Amino acid sequence: MNTNTDFIGEIVAEDFRTAAIFKKYGIDFCCKGGRTIEEACESKGLDVEPIYDAIKNLPKNDAFIIDFNSWPLDLLADYVEKTHHRYVEEKTPVLQQFLDKLCKVHGGSHPELFEIKQLFDGCAQDLASHMKKEELMLFPFIKNMVKAKISNEAIPQPPFGSVENPVNMMKHEHTIEGERLRKIADLTNEYTPPADACNTYKVTFAMLQDFENDLHKHIHLENNILFPKAIQLEKEFSVEH
Repeated sequence: MNTNTDFIGEIVAEDFRTAAIFKKYGIDFCCKGGRTIEEACESKGLDVEPIYDAIKNLPKNDAFIIDFNSWPLDLLADYVEKTHHRYVEEKTPVLQQFLDKLCKVHGGSHPELFEIKQLFDGCAQDLASHMKKEELMLFPFIKNMVKAKISNEAIPQPPFGSVENPVNMMKHEHTIEGERLRKIADLTNEYTPPADACNTYKVTFAMLQDFENDLHKHIHLENNILFPKAIQLEKEFSVEH
């Protein structure tokens, strides 16, 4: 990688360990991955050198790195669905139940909980719709492109025209959810429970932080790897046929 010229999304796609470095400095590597480190630092008034140094000093040849960038697109789509979509489906109702309880018990002394619950409820509703669009429309088309490429066949024309159309819609929806989670992080003081927090309070905030971290990785895999490679694959078909 070239940390001076590559986009942040490309850097994280090549080595996901860099995501933790960007997160430490409050730099969005998923929804706003199409910027260089210098551009991101300039917008936040940060010095670029500590980030360059941290990336340069990452251990070489870490056996625990998963190289998602090298995966076939059908496998990556399956992974996102089976790992991240299922995570959202499993954690969402639990978090909604906990947030509802917190509002009833602690809402009087912590009115911000009502806004947190409203934001998360919106996130839950929109993500459910978003994931279904991917599972029923976009991902099957990507998998069909991979099959067609292997068998050297033409791809049928999808109802949405170019794959760029649903990809742009999904990326726009990712941005909305990223902003919602950013507001929740602000309202929770970066998921720091107040001094009078009960165990449910602490568990809920920890779960919300895990939810945000998972969503960041989820969006990264799509925005920075799956989607651009799907667009490139579709262009290869238009050249060949």
